[in-house]
Amino acid sequence: MSSKKPFLVDAIIGNSSLLASLGRTGKLYRLWWPNIDLPQHVDAIRTGIQQGQSPVSWFDGEADGWSHEATYVARTNILRIGARSTQHPVEVVSRHFAVPGEDLIVREYTFTNTDVSPVSFSFVLHSSFYLNENRLYNTTMFNEEMDGLVHFRHKYYFALSSANVCAGYQAGLSWDSVQTGDLNGCGIDMRPDGALKWAIEELAPGASVTIPVYIAAGHDEAGVVHQMSVAKSKSGSEWAQQTAAYWNSFLDAAAPCPVEDAELSKLYDRSLLMFKLMSDEKTGSIIAAPEFDENFVRCGGYSYCWGRDAAFITTALDKAGLGSLSDRFYAWTLSAQSPDGSWQQRHYHDGSLAPSWGLQIDEGSSILWGMWQHYLEKKDDRFAEQVWPAVEKGAAFLIGFLDPESGLPRPSMDLWEEREASHTYSSAAVYGGLTAAAGFAGLAGRSDLAGQWQAAAGRIAAAIGELCWNEAGGSFYRGVNLTVNAEKYAAAVAAGAAGRIVTGNKGYKKHILEQDPVLDISLLGISVPFAAVSADDERMRRTADAVEAALTVSGVGGIKRYEDDHYIGGNPWILTTLWLAHYRIQTGAIDEAKRLLSWAVRHRTETGLLPEQIDKFTGETAWVVPLTWSHAMFVLTLFMLAEAEKKAEAVQPGVAEV
Repeated sequence: MSSKKPFLVDAIIGNSSLLASLGRTGKLYRLWWPNIDLPQHVDAIRTGIQQGQSPVSWFDGEADGWSHEATYVARTNILRIGARSTQHPVEVVSRHFAVPGEDLIVREYTFTNTDVSPVSFSFVLHSSFYLNENRLYNTTMFNEEMDGLVHFRHKYYFALSSANVCAGYQAGLSWDSVQTGDLNGCGIDMRPDGALKWAIEELAPGASVTIPVYIAAGHDEAGVVHQMSVAKSKSGSEWAQQTAAYWNSFLDAAAPCPVEDAELSKLYDRSLLMFKLMSDEKTGSIIAAPEFDENFVRCGGYSYCWGRDAAFITTALDKAGLGSLSDRFYAWTLSAQSPDGSWQQRHYHDGSLAPSWGLQIDEGSSILWGMWQHYLEKKDDRFAEQVWPAVEKGAAFLIGFLDPESGLPRPSMDLWEEREASHTYSSAAVYGGLTAAAGFAGLAGRSDLAGQWQAAAGRIAAAIGELCWNEAGGSFYRGVNLTVNAEKYAAAVAAGAAGRIVTGNKGYKKHILEQDPVLDISLLGISVPFAAVSADDERMRRTADAVEAALTVSGVGGIKRYEDDHYIGGNPWILTTLWLAHYRIQTGAIDEAKRLLSWAVRHRTETGLLPEQIDKFTGETAWVVPLTWSHAMFVLTLFMLAEAEKKAEAVQPGVAEV
């Protein structure tokens, strides 16, 4: 294709084995199968119409006067897109969805003549596949029996066809060449692209015609042809009805939205539907987001499983009545644990290590904490027995990672993956992990370990209060023993900061500042959710107020991550804003929490998805759509609000009539 893929997408469709990302115009950018993290197979799939000998007008683009409306069909993962053009007398309404339980995507296009005279045109589809994320060794061929294209490389096969018989085809047709719409009937080519064409003749004014396009996946030609025959056994409308029924049933089985508000309920449903797409059907793992920066141009990638993100997500799943997804996730964590008992920064869905910046001690701690939250929700003793060996190994690793002098965990990477220190948030996460492990030890009849781990957690809490409190700044330090470069070290020491230079492996020098005073939203994690310090503690109240004052973005609003944040420009995030809402709920500031929640809801995308970041100047979506952690924080906010208001009603049941 001539244009590179965008970082931001507008919608996702899938069935937990297939996952695809699309733009609001209907352009399909990426498609993952048979797992939702990798591999990704699509270069691009484009659709257009051609009248006479004119060039193809691509209605999934914005040239030729095309405008679009994109929305999900209510209570489903079916995407509906309407396209109209000021230059063409044809309106296109399309539906895009993956069929649950099938290796099949359906893209159904309905063309309506908006002119006063009959119109004839061709529907043109151009498909380009880089199978297994590889530009090399791809082949495209036309299968006459199937009446469609097959793209294949090694063990990955994708077929494209329709219930309507095509009028033309070509294997090995480049994007530049397809603009004329001339297809020469080439049946096979060792290039990754091809095209199909369907003819619509003399469509009467106001009349419509529907052409479904099926994308089937398989591991060999026979398998993909069989899947295509299954696809053609039903109409696009029948597949849509079956898929809609599946998603409605999925929501019916979940817990209802805990607050009575139509707008919040709609976003709640969208969150639950999105959670299912982010949960891998085959492994149980959960991805942070569909990948959008596969070349690591602006970040290190997102299509991985982070234990920390997942702990928040599974807690939200449990609240929403989707505990079976949590069950499958925690079964997966047993395959991802390292031999030493740790869980590393992030993983592929097969449990192997993903690209990493090094150990983040909060990751494994969060998994242990999340396991305990899951147990508390279900009280399933079989689950406790299942995870106990991993809990025991994980807690032993945490104990071994503690500094015997300070009681805090030794330095590791922070949750934002940018700096090494004994981070206060990470210390609180270890507190939460050890407290959780002590709970499991009690269930396992190991009171000795329960006492040992609870005592270590107590020492961490005490050390946070003693070593991590910054009285002069009126907040907790972000961390202690912060590693910086030589230039930053010299400047800080010259300004009066305390520090030291230590000699490490092979004689390399490390420059370490004793405290990190930067205000960071993660400081709220000390109390919410890990409860190392009570939310009502005066130091936490001062910290939360300082965080809000320093990190609120003027104009646009919302909360950024930390004071000198520069990632993607240093924008406010959805999850950070909702993190502050969580804290405010804990301390009874319900109106303030609702204000923060309202900000997050207002900044959902056109299709109702929550991004990671909001542009600090324009208020538009800035980065990552959707971010699973953002949706988890939203769902948790709703349940926390409902619980807080229920408690308030219990304390003040009402004023008696006079």
